Order: sequence, then structure tokens, then C-alpha cells
Amino acid sequence: MPLLIIDDFGMRKLPLIAAENLLQIVGRRYERASTLLTSTRPVEDWGKLLDDAAAVSAMLDRLLHHGHVLRCGPRSWRTKTNLPSQEATGQNTNCPGQTLLMAACDATINGRF
Repeated sequence: MPLLIIDDFGMRKLPLIAAENLLQIVGRRYERASTLLTSTRPVEDWGKLLDDAAAVSAMLDRLLHHGHVLRCGPRSWRTKTNLPSQEATGQNTNCPGQTLLMAACDATINGRF
């Protein structure tokens, strides 16, 4: 599979073996295929979320080696662009932002995707 997308990582409680499984998936794809991971949870919290800081550290090491991190800001793009001005209505605008973590292999970068 040339591109694996893991969307909304950390939105729900994960089973105890999730860290080990994710590390295996990322390890098998490392430098072979691209992976896109999105999360509203800060990367710093992933060790606690998966209850395995060592596995998360190894996973991030592989993802970030050739990867890119995009932080989309403190507000959700959906609420920022699709709703009427929240400032005008007096509503709270502190919606969580999104973190996009992209690890691309050479095949994707060179347009062979």
C-alpha cells in the first residue's frame, strides 16, 4: 500500500497492544511506503495515551526520520472555515487543532505514488 492514512489518532481509548502493533506497522513501512497520521492530541501525550513511551519513541523516530510535522493551530479548521464568525456570536473559539505527521518514502516524493 503506497500510502497509509491513520486519521484522528488518539480519539478513542486504545487497547494495551496498540503501541506494539503501531510500532510493527510503522517499522514495516519505514523507508518503503508513506504514512500520514493525524491527531488532535499533542505528540508529547502519545506515550501516556498508548501506555508505552519506549514504543512511541521508536515509532516517532521512524516517522520523523524522513517526515514532516504540520501543526494546524489551536482551532479546528472545520469550525474556523465552516461556521459563522464565532467572535461575532460570542462563542468560545478555543477548539483543539490538528497535528499532521507525514513520513514519505522516496517513491511518493518522486511522483511514483
